[in-house]
Amino acid sequence: MSMIMSPLITKVHFPPISEVKRWLADRPDDGQELIDLCQAVPDYAPAAELTEYLAGLLTDPLISKYSPDEGLPEVRTSICDYYGRRYGGALMPDNLCLTIGASQAFWLAIVTLCRAGDEVIVQAPCYFDHPMALDILGIRTVFAPFIEEEGGIPNPAAIESLITPGTRAILVVSPSNPTGAIIPADTLRALFDVAGQHSIALILDETYNEFIPGGVRPHELFIDPAWGDHFVQIASFGKTYALTGYRAGMLVASREFIHHALKAQDTMAVCQPRITQHAVKFGVEHLERWVAANREMMSRRHDMFRSEFTQPGNRFQLVTSGAFFAWVRHPFKGCSGRQAAKRLVDEAAILCLPGEVFGPGLQDYLRLAFGNIREEAIPEAVKRFRQLGI
Repeated sequence: MSMIMSPLITKVHFPPISEVKRWLADRPDDGQELIDLCQAVPDYAPAAELTEYLAGLLTDPLISKYSPDEGLPEVRTSICDYYGRRYGGALMPDNLCLTIGASQAFWLAIVTLCRAGDEVIVQAPCYFDHPMALDILGIRTVFAPFIEEEGGIPNPAAIESLITPGTRAILVVSPSNPTGAIIPADTLRALFDVAGQHSIALILDETYNEFIPGGVRPHELFIDPAWGDHFVQIASFGKTYALTGYRAGMLVASREFIHHALKAQDTMAVCQPRITQHAVKFGVEHLERWVAANREMMSRRHDMFRSEFTQPGNRFQLVTSGAFFAWVRHPFKGCSGRQAAKRLVDEAAILCLPGEVFGPGLQDYLRLAFGNIREEAIPEAVKRFRQLGI
C-alpha cells in the first residue's frame, strides 16, 4: 500500500513551466529552431566584475558558513541604502529578511499572516506559484477578476468589495507577472489605504521593479512613516543582477513582522547562502549603470515585439505587455490555453504558457516572456504567430 499524501497538495496543478517543457520531448522534428517565450530568465550573464568579485571570495572559509537567519548586517545595511535611493524611504536592517528567492519570501509572508481557512485576495491573472502555495496551505484564494479593458490593473473599489471577515491580505504583483502591466503609484496607494481601513496587509511582489522603463520610482509607500502597519513587500535581486540560480530574494516588512517571520525562516532555510548575500551587496553598491543598460535592452525587446506583433493581420491579440511579459489572446475558438500553447510548440516551435495557469477563466490567453528572445529573433517569432493564426 502506498503512503497517503495530503489531499491539499494532490489537488494543486503541476508546475506549469515543467509541464510545458515536457511537451518538447513529443514535438515533431520539423527543422525549426525553438523560440523560448516560456520562462522569465535573463539570457545574459551576470556582470563580469560581479563574478570576478565572487570568485575571490571562494577561498574564504567564512563563505561556507551560516549567517544570521535574516542575513549579514552589512548586507542589509547596503540594501537599506539602495532602498533610500530607489524608493526614498528610510528602511532599517531589521525591516529585512534575506530569503531563498522571492518564492520563499512569499511563503514567509503568508505563514506569518495566515492560518488554514483564511482568505487572500489575489488580482488575476496572477503569478501561478502564489495560488499554488495558498492552496497547499489550505488558504482560500479569492480572485479579483481580470478586466481586459483595464489591462489587468487592479481596481481598489472592486478589491475592497471582496473583503470579508476572513480576509488577511491583498496580493498584487507590479510589474505584473504574467501581463507586464505596471500598477500606477496612486493605485498602489489606494490599495494600501484599503488595507489599512480593514486592518489587513497589502502584499506587493516587486520582483521586476528594476525593469520599469526609465527607472522611475515604483511608488512612495516607504516614505509613509506608518508603511509597516499594513505593507509587506516581496523582493528579488535574481532578475535584477541575472542571478536567478543564486536565489536572491527578500522579505521587507515592519520590525515586528520580521521578528515573527524569522521563526519560520529558521525552520525553512535558516539563512540565504553567504555567497548570494555578497553578490547582492556588490550589486546594490556597484551595478546601477549595468542594471540600467539591461533595463533599456529589455525595453527595446518589448517595444520591438509590440510594434511587430500589433501590425495588421495578426489574429493573436496583444492585450497588455511590459518589459518582461506580454499577455495575448489566442484566436482558436473552443480551445483551452493549453491546447493553443501545445499547437504553438508542435506547429510553430514556440514555447509559452497557457493562460489558465494564471487564474480561473483565462483559457483564452497565453503568456509570453521576453527574457530569452534576442532582438534579432523577434521578427521570426512574430512571423510564426501570424502564420499559425491564419
